[in-house]
Amino acid sequence: MIFACIYGPSADLPQIAAAFSPSFEQTAPDTVVFRVDGLKRIHGTPQQIAEAISRRAGDDINIAIADTADAAILAARNFPGVTVAPQLDQLDISALPLPDELRETLETWGIYTIEQLAQLPEIGLAERFGAQGVYLQRLARNAIHRPLKIFQPETTYEDRIQLDHPVSLLEPLLFLIARLLNDQCARLLSNAMAANEVTIRLELEEHKEHVRTLHLPVPMRESKSLLKLLQMDLEAHPPTAPTIALTLTLTPVHPRTVQTGIFLPVTPAPDKLELTLARIRGIVGQNNVGLPELLNTHHPHPFRLVNAQPQIATSHLPPPTPHGFRFFRPPLPATVALDHNRPIRIAAPGVQGKVLSAAGPWRTSGDWWIDTVWNRDEWDIALSNGSLYRIYSNPHWFVEGSYD
Repeated sequence: MIFACIYGPSADLPQIAAAFSPSFEQTAPDTVVFRVDGLKRIHGTPQQIAEAISRRAGDDINIAIADTADAAILAARNFPGVTVAPQLDQLDISALPLPDELRETLETWGIYTIEQLAQLPEIGLAERFGAQGVYLQRLARNAIHRPLKIFQPETTYEDRIQLDHPVSLLEPLLFLIARLLNDQCARLLSNAMAANEVTIRLELEEHKEHVRTLHLPVPMRESKSLLKLLQMDLEAHPPTAPTIALTLTLTPVHPRTVQTGIFLPVTPAPDKLELTLARIRGIVGQNNVGLPELLNTHHPHPFRLVNAQPQIATSHLPPPTPHGFRFFRPPLPATVALDHNRPIRIAAPGVQGKVLSAAGPWRTSGDWWIDTVWNRDEWDIALSNGSLYRIYSNPHWFVEGSYD
């Protein structure tokens, strides 16, 4: 194999390399290396190939051709002009990627050139410097034959459409968004990626902008699901003026990989679950949908709703209780009749009847040092219809929830 390396301050090195080879490696912003075996029939000898590359690259660019990629890189970075079949023996060891400590150690041994480093016993270098020393000696001996790390241009996931006429209706706007989503989701699939964030930027009349960003709980790349999520978001937050241009941007991430158990029940697909949650948010509100997360507090409502999976260690979970409890959010206002300071009858929306038995009161308080101070008396009551509830007063009465 024959490799060519181009070294110089030009920003067009990838374009120069691409003119001679469809695949190349860019080891640094000023260094590219590629194979030139197939150029013999076009340009002739290695010297003629180097001259052809030099004519294309211009002045102030070093070009080297060698049998290995690393030898070509060393020659191009240390010899000016055009170099073919370089002799690297007399180069200083500073031309190699040596740490300062290792270079100082070699100089104390009297090792100043690549040739001297190549003649050292391999076992001794391995004992003193490990794999790094063996790699540097093989580099000095030009004994590293490796494949190129092919340069891949950065893929952008952003498209823009300029409209001929302003659009004020959502339906034609969604048609254009669907076209952009199909193209970008196909790009994600071809690069084995997914998106965890979608941003739609609507350029409105009178130099206004309407920007909406969807933060997805799991990476997705299904265009139909993403389009439906954008549709529901724009229906809930419509633009205030006709749209004259739109830009769609996806944030690429690696797709989620989950290993499930053989005997576990099948869970809904993440995209379908997110669509269902989005519909529920549209009905009950954005802040009323999520996963419960336990909080480090003695408050009667020791949890909050979060959009992502809460990180809760299993060792900190509360012990199981004999009865399940269903919280009413918000608590139901109630009217409670008392006899000797004990509840005997209750009336609330959906809850009413005679109290057969009542346990309590349990008087609790907390957060007295901040603005969210709370202080209340709790009762567990059993009604004549067999229902079990928890009620409290502070000083007004509320039904907090029911026991299953």
